[in-house]
Amino acid sequence: MRNPLQEQLLKAGLAKKSQATQAVREQNKQRQSKNPQAPSAEQAEAERARAEKVERDRALEAARKAQAHAHEVRAQVHQIVEQNKVKRKGEIAYRFNDGEAIKTLYVDTALRTQLASGALAIVRHGDDYELIPRAAVEKVRERDAAAMVLDHGGAQKAAPAEELSEDDAYYAQFKVPDDLIW
Repeated sequence: MRNPLQEQLLKAGLAKKSQATQAVREQNKQRQSKNPQAPSAEQAEAERARAEKVERDRALEAARKAQAHAHEVRAQVHQIVEQNKVKRKGEIAYRFNDGEAIKTLYVDTALRTQLASGALAIVRHGDDYELIPRAAVEKVRERDAAAMVLDHGGAQKAAPAEELSEDDAYYAQFKVPDDLIW
C-alpha cells in the first residue's frame, strides 16, 4: 500500500512506477537495517547546538552559585561585625591605612591601647569601619580576609621570620616608642 502522495504523483505522470517501488524498498531497507544511519548534517548541527546550550547553561548556573555564595559570605561577615562591634567613644584620633588612603577613627585611651596590642582590630563595614574583638577577627578573616583593615595581633603572628638587611639591622637598634601617635 502506497501513500497518497505517491499515488498522486503516479497519476499525474510525474513519477514512474519503478521509482515508487524503489523508494518503498529503500524505506523498508532503512527501517529494517541493524546498522544505525550516519547522522545527517541537520542532526549533527542540532546536536552541536544542544551541547553548546547545555555548556552555556552550566556556566550560567556556576556563575549564579558563585554570586549567591559571595552574597552569603558578605551577609555572614555583616552579621558577625554587627554582633561583636565595640562601641567607639573618645576624642583621640587613631589613624590607619586602608589601601592608599589614611583613615581616622576617634577612640579613647583604652581602645587605642587595645588596638595597639592586637586585642581589637578594625574591619570594613559597608562604607564605615568598626572595632571588633580578637575572637570575632578570626571568624571574619575565615570568611572574607579583604574586610580586615587593621589587625596588629594577626600581623605579628603571620609575619615570617626574615633575615634583616644591613639597613634594617642598623635601624633595629633605635626603638620606636609605643606611645607614638601620628
